[in-house]
Amino acid sequence: MNQLLPLPVVVPLLGAALTLILVNRPRLQRAVSVVALGTNLVVAVLLLVRAHRDGPVVTEVGGWPAPVGIVLVADQLAALMLVVSSAVTLCVLVYSIGQGRAETSESAPVSIYHPTYLVLTAGICNAFLAGDLFNLFVGFEILLAASFVLITLGGTEARLRTGSTYVVVGILSSMIFLAGVGLVYAATGTLNLAQLAGRLDALPDGVRLALQLMLLLAFGIKAAVFPLSAWLPDSYPTAPAPVTAVFAGLLTKVGVYAIIRTETLLFPGGQVANLLMVVAGLTMVVGVLGAVAQSDMKRLFSFTLVSHIGYMIFGVALSTTAALSGAIFYVVHHITIQTTLFLVAGLVEERAGSTDLRRLGGLARVTPLLAVLFFVPAMNLAGIPPFSGFLGKVGLLQAGVAQGGPLPWVLVVAGTATSLLTLYAASRVWNIAFWRAPQLATAEPVTRLPGLMVGATTALVVLGLALTVAAGPLFQVTADAATDLRLRTPYVRAVLPGGPP
Repeated sequence: MNQLLPLPVVVPLLGAALTLILVNRPRLQRAVSVVALGTNLVVAVLLLVRAHRDGPVVTEVGGWPAPVGIVLVADQLAALMLVVSSAVTLCVLVYSIGQGRAETSESAPVSIYHPTYLVLTAGICNAFLAGDLFNLFVGFEILLAASFVLITLGGTEARLRTGSTYVVVGILSSMIFLAGVGLVYAATGTLNLAQLAGRLDALPDGVRLALQLMLLLAFGIKAAVFPLSAWLPDSYPTAPAPVTAVFAGLLTKVGVYAIIRTETLLFPGGQVANLLMVVAGLTMVVGVLGAVAQSDMKRLFSFTLVSHIGYMIFGVALSTTAALSGAIFYVVHHITIQTTLFLVAGLVEERAGSTDLRRLGGLARVTPLLAVLFFVPAMNLAGIPPFSGFLGKVGLLQAGVAQGGPLPWVLVVAGTATSLLTLYAASRVWNIAFWRAPQLATAEPVTRLPGLMVGATTALVVLGLALTVAAGPLFQVTADAATDLRLRTPYVRAVLPGGPP
């Protein structure tokens, strides 16, 4: 089983190379991409089963033992992230094939789209599996380099303008991260996460806090937490729908994953708990207020994306087993639902020619299936019972109530208000775009939606419903993952069986 661990990184990279070779064979390119991501999904499921049953899976790359060599580690958290990210990237790829984004001049030629998308997937997987800070940095750089290409596909003025902002922010966060990596190494003499878990505890409190804040700043930009989130609503909506969907679903969650990993493994004890609670509350409230004010579906979903990151940071700030379990569950939920909503926005644009609410109307009558595909994930995001969004929010809010104290109670109120305002924003989209009389965009003749686009979106809607049906077993996995995160010893002993040197 350990031999499978490098595959989620290696297979997409090999697939990217092969799709470049097959530049003049678009059908084979598509087949290679689908097979590569399908293989990733199978491997991820196997790794999750193994990690849940036997503990973290570890591979020493090149045979160099830790902490000297590079290690890849799949504990329950990393394996769960691999499973959901593999499922989402596969569905989005199928959606993009159906939309023909790889063939249209507006988006990019096949020779660019497929290899870049596969490289992006490899970077995401590498970040989840990284067993040291520098390899985590490499994972971020791989996915960011690919995302720089994808966000500017087509080279239109709007995409280049917003893409330049994304590039600048990405480079800035990478510089901060790299500086933090250098300072951590200077202070401890290692970058291996398992070894750092012991060495950082021995540092003076002031030095340890400075390192923690520097890494939090870098990851906070990548996760788009307030006030480091202003770049996101302007950057994502201009990209093609499949690109926006995978960015919204996964890229910010890689930042959240890095925060969860470092805060639990490297900096336990809650030194910055109050700061994280304030950040979580502001992220939730400011984001959802921005969503309420929007008149375009993509920008509205971008603001809800920012807003709901706050729930995950809330769980990290509380740092109890229940809170971490709720945060991990909510990450899985949000990756699935947020990706689905952006794919639906792409279907609306394909059907009506616009995502501007002022030009939409009557979509429920024109395309009932499209109305269902929007309504289910929208209500899920808003936290309507019995969907997984409701279950995840309840888990987090219960953890806040159990913790007690002024700040947790303020966060409970802010989380409840955010959920209600999300419901208002989703209902507003439903009433305007789907329920009212047809407007300019939908008054014109429309064509039939491509089957692959509808099928991929439907698959993600079903996956979102499956999270509700399987909430019990999933919560068991997230609870076990949270317990291991708080103990730290399962991770450290798996990487360094003889104990940290």
